[in-house]
Amino acid sequence: MSVPATISETSLAGLRLVRRGKVRDVYEVDDGRLLIVATDRISAFDCILPTQIARKGEVLTALSRFWFARLKHITDNHLLTIDLEHAPESVRAHAAELRGRSMLVRRTEVFPVECVVRGYLAGSGWKDYRSTGEICGHKLPAGLRESDQLPAPIFTPATKAETGHDENISEARMCKIVGAETTARLRDISLALYAEAETYARARGIIIADTKFEFGLDARGQIILIDEALTPDSSRFWPLDDYEPGRAQASFDKQFVRDYLETLDWDKRPPAPPLPAEVAAATTARYLEAYRLLTGSEL
Repeated sequence: MSVPATISETSLAGLRLVRRGKVRDVYEVDDGRLLIVATDRISAFDCILPTQIARKGEVLTALSRFWFARLKHITDNHLLTIDLEHAPESVRAHAAELRGRSMLVRRTEVFPVECVVRGYLAGSGWKDYRSTGEICGHKLPAGLRESDQLPAPIFTPATKAETGHDENISEARMCKIVGAETTARLRDISLALYAEAETYARARGIIIADTKFEFGLDARGQIILIDEALTPDSSRFWPLDDYEPGRAQASFDKQFVRDYLETLDWDKRPPAPPLPAEVAAATTARYLEAYRLLTGSEL
């Protein structure tokens, strides 16, 4: 079986590149709109790997579209369309490259924090808990095991970093960055989004252990959800039928790639090592399976 072509980065004539993130290339369309292109790049330990993951950009775009629509009653979002027929000519000119992996979105003033919600003890939260008994200022009960469900989901913001490591911060520190009123609003929206998504996903056989949201202010001054939503890149997805506290869990997200990299003699600094073809293919399969389970359809 042939391996689908991948896209590591884009260069779109006629559009100004605003930024190239770890996964997405963002272009200016006009004063009020941006084009976000999800490439097949994958990052781990804050390093972009030289190996791309086939169809990854498609999964991120389609799954974000699904969640944007499903959760719009909680908060509005920046998505205008993923249908290139409704995009300006400057975008349509690149339709072959962009189809299935791009979103035309409203431009916003982005809040410089990531809004992380954790429902289970994993990742950096597990590491913080083991050393301090807390996560981002939340004192947790003693004796919790890795992957245990928390008594209630907690809001654990982080600073954003295009390169290098994001840093977990407390709500108090977030208040100093964006203000107390905005912090409270972003916390409440994030917890509401997570609660609804987690309940829905569990019924489809997936545990959303944690996830991160990003928000911005639109031209009306309204807080809206931006970037991506509840994808395997921004969340930990665990298969419900294999869940067992007290150990690391199987996953539908890029934890599979992290686990492979942990077996290597690599100091987690650039340049990152390439992935074997079988690891890349297995990662594609996990992303596609997450999409199928959550949406009920094949991509």
